[in-house]
Amino acid sequence: MEEMPTPHPYPHWMLREIHEQPATLAATLDHYLDRDGFRDEVCAPLRAWLRSAQDEIVIAASGSSRHAGMCAELLIEDLSGIAVDVEYASEYCYRSEKALKDAAVLVVSQSGETADTLAALRKATAAGHQTLAIANVAHSTMAREATVSFPTLAGIERAVPATKSFTAQLLNLLLLALLAAESRECFGEGELKSRLADLATLPAMVAAQLPRWEQSVRAVSEHYRTAASFLFLGRGIHYPIAREGSLKLKESSYLHAEGYPSGELKHGPNALVSEGIPLVMIATVDRSDRSDNGSVERYEKTVALMRDMRAQGADILALANSGDTTVAALATHTIFVDETREELLPICEVIPLQLLAYFIAVANGIDVDHPRNLTKAVLAE
Repeated sequence: MEEMPTPHPYPHWMLREIHEQPATLAATLDHYLDRDGFRDEVCAPLRAWLRSAQDEIVIAASGSSRHAGMCAELLIEDLSGIAVDVEYASEYCYRSEKALKDAAVLVVSQSGETADTLAALRKATAAGHQTLAIANVAHSTMAREATVSFPTLAGIERAVPATKSFTAQLLNLLLLALLAAESRECFGEGELKSRLADLATLPAMVAAQLPRWEQSVRAVSEHYRTAASFLFLGRGIHYPIAREGSLKLKESSYLHAEGYPSGELKHGPNALVSEGIPLVMIATVDRSDRSDNGSVERYEKTVALMRDMRAQGADILALANSGDTTVAALATHTIFVDETREELLPICEVIPLQLLAYFIAVANGIDVDHPRNLTKAVLAE
């Protein structure tokens, strides 16, 4: 009888898969890029699909995949100017035919078999839309039925909580945004090459920080394991990462958590802020002159909000740039992320949040690889 695989040398698959992310990110970059840029032989179908998406793209996805789609909305719109609308797959498949937009449709799914996302794909196909599927299984139903398949290269993911498959989706979607900008000639001379050069450093950047993130998160997890609830806050492209962090904590640790745009906290949720409900605040920034994305302004607004929350007595766990003493002085605990381009920060930010969910779950005695009531692929609504 064939021996069942184990997560050795890690105690759980989830932790092993978190640590596999530098390798899976590198595999994606090696597959879609070469030293001259995008590989024509694998990216030609993506370029053809983008030509059908010159006016609008609709992204249909659920769960973590939808959070990746929310990041893609901002990346594609900001880099290329193509309008993007993100739908819950479970809602899109019940929309009236009159409500369906004349848009190219992108579906995102880890398994490529998710029932409601597959239903959304089939509805889009029946309505005559050009479709693109991002899935982690190259021969999945979605990959076969979509006009174009754009597979992630995360490999088999055994833990139910998505970790390496999520960052693989983020990377594919960033590549798609860059292709869209290239197709619309939105970059000045040398800009695409510069962005791709920075992107090539991502796997090594993550690998270098992972041991430090694990050590830092392990240390703070004991402080937060008994919290009644959490509020995760982020602005711009960091808001979907706040939502993903809250989802990871819910599904892994059985603790209540919600993700909000930072600017919405005072519009109601602030009533919840108290000693027993910590704030997890994403306060990273891209200060480079090359970046015209509002990153510095968002950061300054986040720091101002942190000051207000500390005055209220809030317990704040912050994600901040390495060496950021301003945020560290305002936060109860700080996890540091090395500064990089704004579009690369979400991949770096979400990994410490994955580790937070993992260590709190383990501290509370939960089988983190098999959370109750959840399956790896939702095959029925």
